[in-house]
Amino acid sequence: MNNAHWKVMLSDIEFNQEEAIAVSGILRSKWLSMGEKTAEFENYFKRMHQVKYAVAVTNCTSALHLANLALGIGRGDEVICPALTFVATANSILYAGALPVFADISSTNDLTISPEDIERKISPRTKAIMLMHYGGYPCNMQKIRRIASRHNLFIIEDCAHAPLVKYGQKYLGAYGEIGCFSFFANKNITTAEGGMLTTASKDLARKLISMRSHGMTSLTLDRYKGHASSYDVVDLGFNYRIDEIRSALGVAQLKKLAGFNQRRRQLVSYYRSRLDHITGIELPFQGFNLRESSCHIFPILVKNSIERDRLRGFLKHTGIQTSLHYEPVHLFSYYRKRFPGVRLKTTEDVCRRVITLPLFASLKRTQIDYIAKKIKQYFLEVR
Repeated sequence: MNNAHWKVMLSDIEFNQEEAIAVSGILRSKWLSMGEKTAEFENYFKRMHQVKYAVAVTNCTSALHLANLALGIGRGDEVICPALTFVATANSILYAGALPVFADISSTNDLTISPEDIERKISPRTKAIMLMHYGGYPCNMQKIRRIASRHNLFIIEDCAHAPLVKYGQKYLGAYGEIGCFSFFANKNITTAEGGMLTTASKDLARKLISMRSHGMTSLTLDRYKGHASSYDVVDLGFNYRIDEIRSALGVAQLKKLAGFNQRRRQLVSYYRSRLDHITGIELPFQGFNLRESSCHIFPILVKNSIERDRLRGFLKHTGIQTSLHYEPVHLFSYYRKRFPGVRLKTTEDVCRRVITLPLFASLKRTQIDYIAKKIKQYFLEVR
């Protein structure tokens, strides 16, 4: 079923004339690689998130990889992370030569990593905690920071779902040593592909800036403007640079982010009012303050995997696109072979039961009404 046949798509891109004008300006300038627009994107992002440094990169996976390397994580180290996440979270740890140690989630209501299980999984080889703010809902950063402090561990925040979320006195991405953000096509804002790192540390920022561009001491723009005449290579770096076209999209999208997030919160609140009376489903994150969430996705839980697949099939038949966030990382074939015997009771229970319903800023309440009507029809008639 292609997009033309979906009555309600899972997500949609919020582009209009501003993005077209921004990209056209870059094409006219003929400066396409990292330049002044990337610097503007980084500066805008760090001001919005009230952090000292922001470093733009080609995607969030590269951000996570660089975060591990900048913190000196490598062979012989362990990093505790969730399995209820996109596989890039765990992959980035392996890229650095370290080993992911999977922790369970807190409960079927709180789908973020369990502080208690983090503490149980700490060993003499543990060097960091990499957490993911699932769905844009914050992990329990007070407990996790206390654990990290007691055991002298770094914190890497995977904020792929959580741009511009103020939690307590800080924005997510400012609680750990490094925060990593995504601008993939289905995120709250998008540059098609793209990522950002945030940190309060000048030394870490310097490392990240160097490693994203081959470990070089100066950029093409610096040499073009006469700020440098040559360069040295001081580290084993990578080509994780973002381009000016995507940075221009990022600036245009950042101007809309607060409004997008607020609209998503309103839609989640409306979803809850339409679904919370339907017997047969559970709505996670009950009791969470929606003002402290980006409301990136809207998950529901059903009885078991058979019910999940049947309901998804019924919704597809009625033109409603759904997804699964996520298949648990530790049960993928590669990870089962490499890390056999890992069992995460609550994560596995949730993953057998979870369905992600459509959510995006331009979703209409009439579309939510239609989704709710079809879910109710399934449980009253089809089931």
